[in-house]
Formats: sequence, C-alpha cells, structure tokens
Amino acid sequence: GVPRDLRRDEPYLAYDQVDFDVVVGTFGDCYDRYAIRLAEIRESIRIVRQILEAMPGGDYRVQDKKVTPPPRARIDESMEALIHHFKIFTEGFSVPEGEVYRAVESPRGELGVYLVSDGTSRPYRLHVRAPSFVNLQTLPHLMQGGLVADAVAIISSVDPIMGEVDR
Repeated sequence: GVPRDLRRDEPYLAYDQVDFDVVVGTFGDCYDRYAIRLAEIRESIRIVRQILEAMPGGDYRVQDKKVTPPPRARIDESMEALIHHFKIFTEGFSVPEGEVYRAVESPRGELGVYLVSDGTSRPYRLHVRAPSFVNLQTLPHLMQGGLVADAVAIISSVDPIMGEVDR
C-alpha cells in the first residue's frame, strides 16, 4: 500500500496533537484490505481516547453569533433567539467571495470539496471528490487474472458507497 494519510501529511483540526500509525497493507488482496480495516478501527479508537483525555471542559461551540445558533433554552425564552435560529437554518450565512479546495481523511480515503463562492449564502459552484468513485477505478487492476466468482468479494473489500459513485 501507499503510506498516505491526510491527518498526518497535511494535518487539520487537532490531528497534529495526537499520535497514530498509518496502516498500510502488504499483499493487496481481499484479506489484506479486511485486516487493514480492522487495524484502522483500532487506530481510530486510539485517536478518540487521546482526544477525550485532552478535551477541555465547557462550551464546545464557536462563539460567533453569525454562524452559531443560540442555545436551545434561549429559543424557548426569547423571540429574538427564535428568529436568529430560524434565519441561520433557512437563509444560512454569507461566505466570502473566492474559491477553495479542502480535503479530509475519511474511512474510504480522501474526501475533497471544491467550493466557489460569489459572496452570497449559496455556493456558485460545488464539487465533491468522493473516495468511492476513485477507489472503484482500481477494479480492473484488482480483478485482473481473477475469477468471476471473486468479483463480489473484491468489490466488497473495496467497500464502495454506490451513492458516491453515481454521477
């Protein structure tokens, strides 16, 4: 396998503050992909434990009222809070004009989003780079020399989400 993991190679959020191993396979067969998935689950548990130990107490929400809805208790007590809550979820908030591509590590690989904003609350253009679409491109190579009966196991070991693949 290829030892690439965005959490390590291009850290975001708190991933540069946690210790984890990038799991890589050796053989590239169905069993290897299964073993990798189990090892990744163990690494995820390791990451979650470290984050829980380091997580400070208190309010976890961003304190910017432009993007954060009011606490649920305030909605019941204040008409202004109710209106603010309603406007955030119906109108959204304006994003500065420009474009950005951002990728995060997902269980199936790199999940990327390309966003173009014209300065309003609705995207001018949005494209999602789904990992399942990319992963299925490997099927001709993975199935080469195999039996038709192996197709289900091979496709399942890639673990695609077919909704990501449908364009």
